[in-house]
Amino acid sequence: MISNLNLASKRLQPLAKSAIAINQAQQTRNMATLKETQLRLKSITNISKITNSMKMIASTKTARAQRAMEASRQNGIIAAETAKISQVQESEDAKKLIIISSSDKGLCGGIHSSVSKFTRRRLADFPEEKVIIIGDKSKVQIQRVFPQNVLAHFNQVGRAVPSFEESCAIASTILEDPEFKFDVADIVYNKFVSPISYEAQVLPSYDIGQIVQAPNFSIYEVPDGVLENYNEFLFANNIHWAIVEGHASEMSAKRTAMDNATNNAKDLIGKLTLVYNRGRQAVITNQLIEVITGASAL
Repeated sequence: MISNLNLASKRLQPLAKSAIAINQAQQTRNMATLKETQLRLKSITNISKITNSMKMIASTKTARAQRAMEASRQNGIIAAETAKISQVQESEDAKKLIIISSSDKGLCGGIHSSVSKFTRRRLADFPEEKVIIIGDKSKVQIQRVFPQNVLAHFNQVGRAVPSFEESCAIASTILEDPEFKFDVADIVYNKFVSPISYEAQVLPSYDIGQIVQAPNFSIYEVPDGVLENYNEFLFANNIHWAIVEGHASEMSAKRTAMDNATNNAKDLIGKLTLVYNRGRQAVITNQLIEVITGASAL
């Protein structure tokens, strides 16, 4: 009987070794997958922390940008009412210039694409119009389709909160260069509608010749030399209004984008945690099977 047991034990040893080898191979594969899942889980957790911090920073900047927007919006409305009361009208042969207001930074959804798409549709209908771009994001999107229409480009504007000095510098550069001569300048910007909504709008600015020809311009008593300075101020104020309103829309869109990114990261962390726990349980189960198989073989 003892000899029969020894014979059976010898026959079971190859099978036990084969089962142990299979379990070890499965365990090695599971450990590799488990390690990859753990590294990915750690990486996404770090990304979640970054996006959550960026959301908090964008929330603070949004409140500050909205205060600056409200102040500049009042001045812009006054300038728009001046042109409206004067009934300034574009002449048929008016030379038009498009000024795009965007920024240099991303991670804020499709806010820059909205003004770029609006401008591309405009240039598709009127290919003779020229473009001046504020911000690197819209520059890349416009130059890809209409590189010959871009006259100039400004960047590094409004890195914190846009200032009126920056707008005045842009306005002076445009007005002093003969190549940028215009009768009507349409400033394309993102209008702040709500913390989760914005839309591309056009803010027109007129040359002195267009203003003087307005039907109701005669109701104003303007001393000599004042109108030119006043019109330059209105032009700079309109640029500032567009930049500040676009900045508020950008910060609001960035906050929404970072909030969505954080929520998506949390969902992915939950799924990966479940996969990791299942993989760890599989490794433990394989180890128990190996112990049981070895004990049975002996």
